Amino acid sequence: MAGYVSDAVIRRLPAYNRHLRELEEEGILQISSQELGDRMGLTPSQIRQDINSFGGFGRQGYGYQVKELRQHIRHIMGLDQEHRMVIIGAGRMGQAIANYTGFPRQGFFTEALFDIDPAKIRMGTAEMPVYHADELEERLKELHAVIGVLALPPEAAQDTLDRLYRSGIRAIWNFSPVDLHYPPDMAVVNVHLSDLLQILSYQMKRQQEE
Repeated sequence: MAGYVSDAVIRRLPAYNRHLRELEEEGILQISSQELGDRMGLTPSQIRQDINSFGGFGRQGYGYQVKELRQHIRHIMGLDQEHRMVIIGAGRMGQAIANYTGFPRQGFFTEALFDIDPAKIRMGTAEMPVYHADELEERLKELHAVIGVLALPPEAAQDTLDRLYRSGIRAIWNFSPVDLHYPPDMAVVNVHLSDLLQILSYQMKRQQEE
């Protein structure tokens, strides 16, 4: 893989993976940068620049082999291996994440949820256990999780992140509406849903003004 890759390119990688998967399902074996750009709303030169950020996978005048390019993209993103997750917070958001069938298809599997509410703990099953949050450190010793998902109130998020870090978890998917402090060797992705709605509101207002 190349050295520095811009955040903009990284944010487009899931779209490449999705479109290439759809092309595979349609039985398309080869595609040009022009055709892929038309499909994704990007220019052919942007497609080539993005893909060349990770090495040259196409042949000039022939375009890209769809299956081969998708395999490269998936490898770049670490999607050619399984990732096990634990979810801290078994409320509506945590349950929605645990029950979403699209994640296992992408190689992301939930091993357990954690909560402090006895009613939610009783909802656990053998296939999807819900443990008390006090058991987090001990349970992580027997689980194979590498990702911690935070779906809990903001006042509990920082302490939970710190506990996960001390237990060896280095990747966090944060749904709690709070900015967290974390060490440089930890990867954190925030999903602040209200922020996304505010961006949508801005885009709507801009369209109205135009």
